[in-house]
Amino acid sequence: MEDNMISSMLSIVLIFAVVILVVLVIVYIILRAKTKEKKKKREEVNLKKEDTVTREQEYNKKSVINFMEFDDIMDNMIIQKNGKRYLMVVECQGVNYDLMSEMEKVAVEEGFQQFLNTLRHPIQIYIQTRTVNLESSLQTYKTRVNDIEGRYTNLQYTLKKMNEDGYYSEEEIKRVETEITKIKNLLDYGKDIIKNTEKMSKNRNVLNKKYYIVIAYSTDDLGNNNYDKDELRGRAFSELYTKAQSLISTLSACSVTGKILNSLELAELLYVAYNRDEAETYDLEREIRAGIMEMYSIAPDVLEKKIKILDQQIQNDAVDMANQHIQKAKSRLQKIVEEKQKSREELVEEMAKLILQENQDYIGQDVAQEAINELEKTIEEESKKTRGRKKKKEETVNEKN
Repeated sequence: MEDNMISSMLSIVLIFAVVILVVLVIVYIILRAKTKEKKKKREEVNLKKEDTVTREQEYNKKSVINFMEFDDIMDNMIIQKNGKRYLMVVECQGVNYDLMSEMEKVAVEEGFQQFLNTLRHPIQIYIQTRTVNLESSLQTYKTRVNDIEGRYTNLQYTLKKMNEDGYYSEEEIKRVETEITKIKNLLDYGKDIIKNTEKMSKNRNVLNKKYYIVIAYSTDDLGNNNYDKDELRGRAFSELYTKAQSLISTLSACSVTGKILNSLELAELLYVAYNRDEAETYDLEREIRAGIMEMYSIAPDVLEKKIKILDQQIQNDAVDMANQHIQKAKSRLQKIVEEKQKSREELVEEMAKLILQENQDYIGQDVAQEAINELEKTIEEESKKTRGRKKKKEETVNEKN
């Protein structure tokens, strides 16, 4: 009886252990499956990231030149397809058709028809809208205003020296003051123009349209040839230049003027075409003028500053020297005037005596001689009075000393 009970208990324990083992195996299998699934998903994510990075690297390594679809800009031409295609661009200045009279409109239309009839090669008309850049005008205004300001400063300095010297007449001083007033008004007017132009330049809604005609030349037209790149470029330039000049000549019949863009202008054209938003902020012409192509600081050179300072000092010294020489010249003339004034009475007396002697035949010798005696007596009396005044003055000076 007891053996059966023990057997039953062992059987139950064994069954219970088997059940627990089976449950553990099932849990292990489930966990293993989930781990494999997570690992698979992680590998897929990593593969996607690696693929994305690879594609980004391939894109970054892609040549910018290939993206821009041109190789170089040289000899006023855009070079494409490794030197197999060349472009030359003609900029056209349009006419205000709406403001013309009927006869003028007819002449323009006939001229344009003539232009179309004379075309023997394909062209492309390209219109580019740009924000009006007033920086070059501002730079010109500022240069002129600086010159006017320099003249104004020099005139003020000259007027100050004239007032300090005291050798100039009121008329001369007034003339300089009038000139200073004119220059001051002109300076104020120039500063107002700069201020208003700067306000206009901040308005990004002021737009300007530019019109271009693009002419192409392909070296495939030459067929099989043994030309090197320089010879091909020279031949392309000759062909494109001839076509461009012909276009400009025929366009003049409809009152449209044109010019061939140089290499720098072509670079600006492409820069604006590829960077429409940035072109308003980073102007190509300004950056090149600032020295973006050179590997040095764009700050003003110390020697250039020193040269400007020396120029100003030389100008001021020259004005001082001129004033000094003017003063010396006036002093010399003043001395001559003073000497003349001192000897005036003696000269008058001598001339009076000479007149009496020369005209004694007319007035009589006795009368003339008596007049001469009276004159000599008067001269002697005046001389005594002068000597007396001098002696009295000397005595007064000695008493003070």
